[in-house]
Amino acid sequence: MALPMLLSLTALAREPAPAPWVDDSFSRLKALALLQSLNADLLSHPSATLTLERWCGTHRLAPEAKIVAHRIKGDDKPLPDGAREQLAIGIDEPVRYRRVQLVCGERVLSEADNWYVPARLTDDMNRQLDHSDVPFGRVVQALKFRRQTLSAELLWSPLPEGWEMSGILPPATGRALAVPEQVLRHRALLYTQDNQPFSLVVETYTSGVLAFEPDHIRLP
Repeated sequence: MALPMLLSLTALAREPAPAPWVDDSFSRLKALALLQSLNADLLSHPSATLTLERWCGTHRLAPEAKIVAHRIKGDDKPLPDGAREQLAIGIDEPVRYRRVQLVCGERVLSEADNWYVPARLTDDMNRQLDHSDVPFGRVVQALKFRRQTLSAELLWSPLPEGWEMSGILPPATGRALAVPEQVLRHRALLYTQDNQPFSLVVETYTSGVLAFEPDHIRLP
């Protein structure tokens, strides 16, 4: 996909829905429960791609629940500090970098920075990663990999810290609930069946994961 088209799609995908979430305590509770549910689902499955695909289908974010990776080309990001030790590779071992947006329909659900060791993948996997927009998790699925989460950070909480003890909730404003662009971030290592690390990924989940009409979700 050409860069101008990608930027156009990104702008469209990040446009907020027409006020689906009202800024009141009930909506904030629902939003927090959904983010915690997504976080738990991501932590309990090795493939973020397949988890997002299920999320997209369950919450009807698009007519077809299919995740597509839009590659963002440009300067490679350097390996984070300590990444070579985490990947168990020497200083001269080649590492490739891939940055993508994971999109369902017209919604950008996450942006991922991925550093991987090509020598630990098959030639066909490396060709797909170099020349296609297939999501990383789907390309390497044959490895039957496992995922070790290094960190999981909620970047936005709809409710203030300590609300469950104080019982004090934000007052309703009657306006649309302002959801920031980035809501959740995971950092993880992927391992082969032989317990060999082959990828370090940083995934940042966007407000797109909540871009649906919430009326069909009701708390007891």
